[in-house]
Amino acid sequence: MRHEDGFDVVLRALRTRDRSDWDHVRVANEQWLRPWEATSPLPPAARSSFRQLVRHYDREGREGRMQPFVIDVGGRIVGQMHLFGIAWGGLRGGAAGYWVARRLAGRGIAPLGLAALVDHAIYGLGLHRVEVNIRPENVASLQVVRKLGFREEGLRQRYLHIGGDWRDHRSFALIAEDLAGTSLVERFRRAQSRGPSHGDARPAPESTA
Repeated sequence: MRHEDGFDVVLRALRTRDRSDWDHVRVANEQWLRPWEATSPLPPAARSSFRQLVRHYDREGREGRMQPFVIDVGGRIVGQMHLFGIAWGGLRGGAAGYWVARRLAGRGIAPLGLAALVDHAIYGLGLHRVEVNIRPENVASLQVVRKLGFREEGLRQRYLHIGGDWRDHRSFALIAEDLAGTSLVERFRRAQSRGPSHGDARPAPESTA
């Protein structure tokens, strides 16, 4: 996808050869991400290796439970964009989680990536619904879903474990009928051309998987 500033934003799979790039961006953004990323309420288990993480993402993707992507700008990993908790049958929905490196926050990368993920979910996978759940304190991520026209559906009390406690989240969603056959990426680009401000990139939470 071409960003309005002239660089390409690519959603792609995490690969074993990404280890050095991955380690660098995660260490550089550890403090930036800590207040927003899901944790486990159970005692910490042994940490997975990078190779195990790649295998986990690949397996979840093959089994249809997750669509895991890294956000690549100029050949470097700058974040993640996941569709997780995918359910089929009568629901056909999933939830999106994302983060972007602090040095690129506010550049409109997260809204563009999320719009592409929604297009992929609805038109590529045939899902009906995509939701995003965001802590009320996470102003930047709240701006992302507002820019894309997500509908707020209410408050989920003590929804996700983060930083040692269960945290409330505001829930937002889009359904296929909201897009009415149009591309959310193209809608976002048209909105940009009318001069919006850019919300970005503190993470919206994802599962601890």
